[in-house]
Amino acid sequence: MQFRTRIEKAVKPHAVILITLFALIISMSFIAPNFLSVGNIIDIIRVNSIKGIVSIGMTYVLLTGGIDLSVGSTFAIAGAVTASFVTGSYSDYITSNLFKCPTLLAILIGLVAAACIGLINGLIITKLKVEPFITTLAMMTFGRGITYLYTGGYPINFKPIPKDFAWLGKGYLGILPLPAVMFIVVILIGGFLLKYTSYGRSLYAIGGNRESAELSGIAIDKNICITYIITAVLAGLAGIIMTSRVASASAVAGESYEMDIIASVVLGGTLQTGGVGSITGTVIGVFIFGIIENGLNILGMPTYFKLLIKGVVIILALGGHYVLPHRKMRTTGGKINA
Repeated sequence: MQFRTRIEKAVKPHAVILITLFALIISMSFIAPNFLSVGNIIDIIRVNSIKGIVSIGMTYVLLTGGIDLSVGSTFAIAGAVTASFVTGSYSDYITSNLFKCPTLLAILIGLVAAACIGLINGLIITKLKVEPFITTLAMMTFGRGITYLYTGGYPINFKPIPKDFAWLGKGYLGILPLPAVMFIVVILIGGFLLKYTSYGRSLYAIGGNRESAELSGIAIDKNICITYIITAVLAGLAGIIMTSRVASASAVAGESYEMDIIASVVLGGTLQTGGVGSITGTVIGVFIFGIIENGLNILGMPTYFKLLIKGVVIILALGGHYVLPHRKMRTTGGKINA
């Protein structure tokens, strides 16, 4: 009974987007050939697990009432730095084996580079009191420029790609692609931090009412800095996984990712104003967008049509979040049933 109650509590707040997700799966299975094939399902899981890892970090940021537009650039920076240390090359035209190192160390260096981006964002926001939108917009541009400078504007290709690094993006653990396994681990850790730690609870407090959070003794600046570092590290991890998957690092990697990521998180029920949101909703939102994109790719739809469909889904799903509560209020005399 306890397990059933927990499932109901997890599902009930996300009923609208869950219905949307299942409706999309059913619709795509009829209109898109091979949508439900094993190969396509695995591809959906693999690709959206990479975006999903970034989305968990974005959920944290939005919970504080902030935003991070620099995740796409961080994604590219981490991938390029890691690739350069794995191959010893900084592009197809700039080669130096001096800094070539083992795969695990290269990955750690890439994650440290990403963490530095997050730390800079956090310090500018908390110490200089610059709005998160402006700070991360500037970092988005700066980070992309740094990546172009670092790579010389040319891709870093693997010739050939080391097996241990290739496994990160293309390998399997049992029947699951490794990126999906890593996404599950990030979901579990992210959910645990939000629900069972003072840090996680502080994010809701900061986003819900910053003045009250400060009066309660919450270290707002410290927690915000940690949040931007976590988000950057997760964006960097996703960028490294993608680099492994495509066996190449490019300065244009992750372009426009921030829009899809933010839309997925908001679609999952996290308010942009902060204080409300969940990991479960984010995961559902990620796969809604992933299924739409995959199905439209199978159908050969042009890019502008994909954007149109995504926009409609956001409006319908988010409209449901606002319409249903008001409807319940009308039918229960102004009280919303839990």
